[in-house]
Amino acid sequence: MPVEMRMWRIDGDEPKPLSTSVLPAEKDLHEFLKRDPSLLGDRLLVIGSEVITPYGPRLDLLAIDAEGNLNLLELKRDKTPREVVAQVLDYGSWASTLSRDDIIDIATKHLDQAFEAAFEDVFGTAPPDELNGDLSLTIVAAELDASSERIVNYLRDFGVPVNAVFFSYLEDDGRRYLARSWLTASEDETPTAATGKKKSKRAAWNGKDWYISFSGGERVWDDARQLGFVSGGGGKMWSQDMRALPTGARIWVNVPPMRYVAVGRVLAPATRFEVAEVRVDDDWTPLAAQNLEGVYSSDPTRDDDFAEWVVPVEWIDARPLEAGFWEKGMFASQHSACKLRQEFTLGRLADHFNIDDGE
Repeated sequence: MPVEMRMWRIDGDEPKPLSTSVLPAEKDLHEFLKRDPSLLGDRLLVIGSEVITPYGPRLDLLAIDAEGNLNLLELKRDKTPREVVAQVLDYGSWASTLSRDDIIDIATKHLDQAFEAAFEDVFGTAPPDELNGDLSLTIVAAELDASSERIVNYLRDFGVPVNAVFFSYLEDDGRRYLARSWLTASEDETPTAATGKKKSKRAAWNGKDWYISFSGGERVWDDARQLGFVSGGGGKMWSQDMRALPTGARIWVNVPPMRYVAVGRVLAPATRFEVAEVRVDDDWTPLAAQNLEGVYSSDPTRDDDFAEWVVPVEWIDARPLEAGFWEKGMFASQHSACKLRQEFTLGRLADHFNIDDGE
């Protein structure tokens, strides 16, 4: 049966029904969602409105969620149930093939700031490396008929990630309300779309750039800056991160909270603090013998996973904390070391530190 939304106001013992009205125009619903897609219940960033597709028609709204998954919103307008369902499926077949670069290109055309900055504005973090891993298709309607409901439910039974949401426009003593109802509750399990794999949906890695988070414990950045090293450990994830750094890798160092302070090149593989050496005046010397401000774990009985691991570095440019650089949308991670894929961050860092691609 068709989905219907009714609301009552309770005055004393008598429920008074709110009168259902018609939206002044369905384009108003489009504008409501464009300005505030959280009307759908989840935080979303609208990265395109009236998005041009290769097939002629324009997708009403293209949005992205905090995990980097695309959400396609298509208004029913005056289309028949078969027309609107066919339309949203057609858009889905196109969107499933979009690569990370394709998505950023679309966002660049529609947003008034960089995609990465807009993403951080909404979600409070930089975009994930992989975009468009999953896909959601949503039909938006002012009312939902039995035929649309039947078709959507049938498709969902076969794993198509499609849903329908409708909005009722209600009035009460001069006040206006917008009520929302989903055809299928969002917590219902629905298999996600099998997205195309011809184009990469994960940021490509250039094979040389790594992100370093120099933080935790009693590590002191001035030690690392002056003596030429980075370090991490105290747990399996962080120790393994440092040990994964290859000789010759270019590293970009972030000292939380959110300030990039250095770029350098790895001179040798990671070693435990007790035996680590750094290069001082062109000679290798034990790090533990240096006058250090920080405190670094040097217990030889500690398991490798919990030891402090040190990587010697030749700094290309290393600056004090007060000269740290950060721009909204840049990459940050809890890992002590990981591959740095995000082009937005690499571009901003290269400009800031005056690094060309040959260094």
